[in-house]
Amino acid sequence: MTASARSQQSRRLLQFGVVLLLFSALDGFAIPFFASPRIGLSVHTLSGLQAVIFLGFGLLWPKLNLGPRALRVAFWCAVYSALAIVAAYVIAAIWGVGNETIKLMGELPHGLSHGSAFQEGLIKVVAYTSAPTGLLAFTLILWGLRTVDPQRDHAERDRVERSGRTG
Repeated sequence: MTASARSQQSRRLLQFGVVLLLFSALDGFAIPFFASPRIGLSVHTLSGLQAVIFLGFGLLWPKLNLGPRALRVAFWCAVYSALAIVAAYVIAAIWGVGNETIKLMGELPHGLSHGSAFQEGLIKVVAYTSAPTGLLAFTLILWGLRTVDPQRDHAERDRVERSGRTG
């Protein structure tokens, strides 16, 4: 993967983080209108947490020691995982159902009730597919942080030194 492609992925992760922050802020206004306001609040906090994670990913992405394929897999798995779990909670908040998958919230005031087989199944599939993709992304990112690529590290130091001399 070229440095430009890696940089573009990094920028996309940062943009995705900011989009999630904006979504979280807008969701905050919608909380009272959800069938389950308590799960609407969970959407708000979950999307805020995901935003911070993606801002961090965007900043560390250029430092990962991964090949092009692994970077692509990590990128798309992370994005899918975040979108899937937030979508599952949004669906549950809008419908006010999903206590098969999001169990604890059904026990709280304004929590979830039991929906139709289709509703419960959809929430379960969307939520559960976020786990393996997220775990794969986190594992690849952790693996990418294992060591420093001496060639890229040397090139980075040279670039910093040159920019320091000219700036």
